[in-house]
Amino acid sequence: MADEAEGKEADKKIVHIYPLIKHTDMTEEMRTEVVELSVSACEKFSSNYELAAKLIKETMDKKFGIYWHVVVGEGFGFEVSYETENILYLFFAGNLAIVMWKCS
Repeated sequence: MADEAEGKEADKKIVHIYPLIKHTDMTEEMRTEVVELSVSACEKFSSNYELAAKLIKETMDKKFGIYWHVVVGEGFGFEVSYETENILYLFFAGNLAIVMWKCS
């Protein structure tokens, strides 16, 4: 019985309901604002990642200048060149990843 309970516990996925930042070099103020924007966009468009990415990009372009790029989805890898202090990579609601960066 104890082995079955341990096996079931091991099979469970850890689902984060809060944003988990994997990498960033943004300032604290910018990071806080961008994480709130990302979470609200992904909650608003939970079934359409393209619209969430579009909303994030358009808002970032208006607030922090143009040339922002945003990817929202599950199961992808990336390698980008970006302006210093202008990248954020985070996970939200389990497997949903969001990466945004600014190019010049």
